[in-house]
Amino acid sequence: MPDLPSVPDLPSVPHVPSVPDVPSVPDVPEPEQPSANGSRRIRGVIMDWGGVMTNPIRDMVQAWLDDEDVDQEQYAAVMRPWVTAAYDHNGDINPIHALERGECTTEEFERLLAARIARRNGVQVLAEGLLTRMFAGSIPAASMYDAVRTIRSAGLRTGLLSNSWGMADYPRHLFPGMFDVVVISAEVGMRKPEERIFRHATELLGLDPAECVFVDDIQVNVAAAEAVGMTAILHTDPVATLTHLGGLLGLPLTG
Repeated sequence: MPDLPSVPDLPSVPHVPSVPDVPSVPDVPEPEQPSANGSRRIRGVIMDWGGVMTNPIRDMVQAWLDDEDVDQEQYAAVMRPWVTAAYDHNGDINPIHALERGECTTEEFERLLAARIARRNGVQVLAEGLLTRMFAGSIPAASMYDAVRTIRSAGLRTGLLSNSWGMADYPRHLFPGMFDVVVISAEVGMRKPEERIFRHATELLGLDPAECVFVDDIQVNVAAAEAVGMTAILHTDPVATLTHLGGLLGLPLTG
């Protein structure tokens, strides 16, 4: 999951339990939506979670580092190779792969990370609840929530596609009113930027990749979505994203 102090962008914030095998959404009449090049009919929008539907992940992590007085150089030295390898198509299996695909438990990952980092006073960071504390600074991006609801009410299909760093922090109670389909990496044994997870999400929506727009805050994931035929937007801030997305869909999303 995002950008930490001097660490490349970590993946989507982990947050929630189960939604495997969501049935495909039945066909419903939808407005024609031309793409940027005027040749595509956009019928679905798929969002990343952490860093897109929330404040930037780097801000959450920085708040945790400051709050627990973690040795930031040590933390970066541990996380940098893990994150870099996680987005290297030729990289070896690493703890982030295992966590995001559900091949290890949250507790196992927390113990592995905590054993390698300490506070500035030399005391080891507590493993129990580490990821919950790390992402405790998650703040909903209200304008993004509103945009998803607007898009859905306009008759387009909406989906969530998130690499999970734990299953307890997603506000699942909100999902039925926002998304037709929810795909959490650890629940399906796949992770971005793997091609198969993008195809899985679009198949659940009952759409072709070319009919979907995907929004993510990590360039590698954006490129992977484009490689399967989706229109993709690299999220940097809500205003820029919603201006771009609104233009593609022909919908007012910025207020």
